[in-house]
Amino acid sequence: MEAMKARFAKLLLGEDMSGGSEGVTSALALSNAITNLADSVFGEQMKLQPMYPETKMIWRKEMNFLLSVVDHIVQFVPSKQMGKNGAFTEIMVTKQRDDLLMNIPALRKLDSVLLETLDNFKDQKDFWYVPRDVEDTSNNGDWRRDENWWVPVVKVPSDGLSEESRKLLQSQKYSVAQVLKAATAINDVVLSEMNIPDHYIDSLPKNGKTILGDFLYKILTDEHFVPDYFLSFLDLSTEHKVLDLKNRIEASMVIWKRKMNQKEKDGRSQWGSSVSLEKRELLEVRAETVLVMLKHQYPGIPQSSLEVSKIKNNKDIGQAILESYSRVLENLASKIMSRIEDVLEADALVQRQLMAEAERRSAESEVESEYEETEKMESAETPNSRKLSELIGWRLSSDTKKHCSMSDIELFHKAEQEKTVVKSPRALEKLMMKSPRALEKPMMKSPRALPKKLSFLAKLENMRSPTERH
Repeated sequence: MEAMKARFAKLLLGEDMSGGSEGVTSALALSNAITNLADSVFGEQMKLQPMYPETKMIWRKEMNFLLSVVDHIVQFVPSKQMGKNGAFTEIMVTKQRDDLLMNIPALRKLDSVLLETLDNFKDQKDFWYVPRDVEDTSNNGDWRRDENWWVPVVKVPSDGLSEESRKLLQSQKYSVAQVLKAATAINDVVLSEMNIPDHYIDSLPKNGKTILGDFLYKILTDEHFVPDYFLSFLDLSTEHKVLDLKNRIEASMVIWKRKMNQKEKDGRSQWGSSVSLEKRELLEVRAETVLVMLKHQYPGIPQSSLEVSKIKNNKDIGQAILESYSRVLENLASKIMSRIEDVLEADALVQRQLMAEAERRSAESEVESEYEETEKMESAETPNSRKLSELIGWRLSSDTKKHCSMSDIELFHKAEQEKTVVKSPRALEKLMMKSPRALEKPMMKSPRALPKKLSFLAKLENMRSPTERH
């Protein structure tokens, strides 16, 4: 009760605790209260894990306090009431405002889905987190100095995530993506319904080309304009550059809309322009398309100058609550989506490393198998396995090539059939070892010369040592 008293006292005083006239409007005070509450509760949600029960209870309890205001924001609608005499009388009754009646329950549902998403990672053990300083020490000072330097580093097992964990992450990512789209859509609609402050309009130049610059204006007015090519061609490497592009596009859209509205009323534009109405409408449509794509590709980017100006000068409490509630849910969904993508990216990195290791092992096994095959072929071509004719380098004629595959005994019988005087294979072998041409020449010459040579071989056969003759 004391906390509630302090909260509503700050809201009623317009955040000016001195009670003076420096306080902000009730709408801005409520918007700041919801924003500050979300920062205190979700600011340290840097891991995919359930919220602490105390923190979750504080969030739900204080949001119920702040959202209780919308139950008393009503509108009058006609209705009929039956009198005592049975006659119907038309009266005006109160009803909650349509935008609040439709969007507040939807935002509460999106809030519950995001908290349930965090609760689904309660018992997971397939990934864990280590502080940045520990990761820095293990990598010998190679700290990943990115824009999210305060976020702990996610780790996965050496063989990657299990299939069940991977499916859980993918399903939760899809669910959070739907929440992000819904919250972004509600926020965009509410912001578009807010009035543009006069001081913001007065700060703009007279034409949109001055804000966009010659380069961006030339691309937008090109006949073959492609939004995807427009974004891919620009340097959007930092958050500051994305926000700068968003500010330029929104400012140019405000200028073009003002010119078209003024021309419709007065028949001429007070700022003057040589651009036709049709071309200005085309530029507005293209700029709005680029703006929508920019918000989808870079969720969670800071608010633009136009959005900040609208929020600060807004006096509608219902719109202030819808805008701030949808914005904090959009930021939370974007944060959860980023944490899920970190885990999936770590798993993909491990999978790439495993694939590279498998390819390396496969290449090594192929090299080893080729080396073994080479060794086998070399061993098959050693001198011990060669034929005698290959060893001593004979050049056989076509007639003798028929006998290359014959064994020594077959060659001996062949010689006997041809009436040779070679008496044993052993003698033939001795002759071939001493002079291979002695056998090659007779085979290449006519049969008449064969007996002379064979008789000479017979003499060689008979020339034995004394020990052999005795």
